Amino acid sequence: MIPLSQLPLEKAHSVRVVLTDIDDTITTEGMLTASAYAALENLQRAGFLVVPVTGRPAGWCDHIARMWPVDGIVGENGAFYFRYDRERKKMDQHFWASPEELKGNRTKLDAIEKEVLESVPGSALASDQAYRLADLAIDFCEDVPPLPESEVDRIVAIFERHGAQAKVSSIHVNGWFGDYNKLSMAKTMLAEVFGMSWEQAQQAVVYAGDSPNDEPMFAAFPLSVGVANIHAFEHRLKHKPAYIAKGHSGDGFAELAELLLNAKRRQAV
Repeated sequence: MIPLSQLPLEKAHSVRVVLTDIDDTITTEGMLTASAYAALENLQRAGFLVVPVTGRPAGWCDHIARMWPVDGIVGENGAFYFRYDRERKKMDQHFWASPEELKGNRTKLDAIEKEVLESVPGSALASDQAYRLADLAIDFCEDVPPLPESEVDRIVAIFERHGAQAKVSSIHVNGWFGDYNKLSMAKTMLAEVFGMSWEQAQQAVVYAGDSPNDEPMFAAFPLSVGVANIHAFEHRLKHKPAYIAKGHSGDGFAELAELLLNAKRRQAV
């Protein structure tokens, strides 16, 4: 991974869209700091399209799409995208699965939940599970004492044994049924909402993240950035980000934002 400070100016100039994870990428130890939130706002005011791509639940994503300085959001690891149209005062929603599929998947996820909580001592249902529509989130360190990595692997194995996908974030193991992930829904949103072909996206998008569930994005976008705390997950990553920020979590995201904003200022001169 190349230090972010060495990102060539011409590559920074090409960026039009900032896609970013939230937990431990924008947030810092569970908190949304003023500097990270200001980075989002400054990017959007400067004309960048800003879209969080997160494992967080539909309920949170509705709030974020309405109240944060963003142009939409991909949630529950690619289960949907939301975009709030401020002129029409309407939330546009696109789901990967039909309502019938979501209902059937929930029954299967309920069985996985029961097995995980009975089989892996110390694991817990994520505190935001009540606001989820498509996936199951198992907490291994957000609101519970951190579990050993071997126990995290056991949780993943249970999901996979039931035929579900499972991805490890910095705080949860998220599992779901369906052939989607962060990347597939991000591509859908870029095309449907912003009219951007995949070829255009690979030139115009930067992605920022911090953990294994960001790996499809790191692999797909030539311009990808890890905040410094990604070092804790390097051994789990086959595809690492191209660049790495000096700062951890929200500080690393703010570092990326300032680099892009400085490049845009220089281009305008």
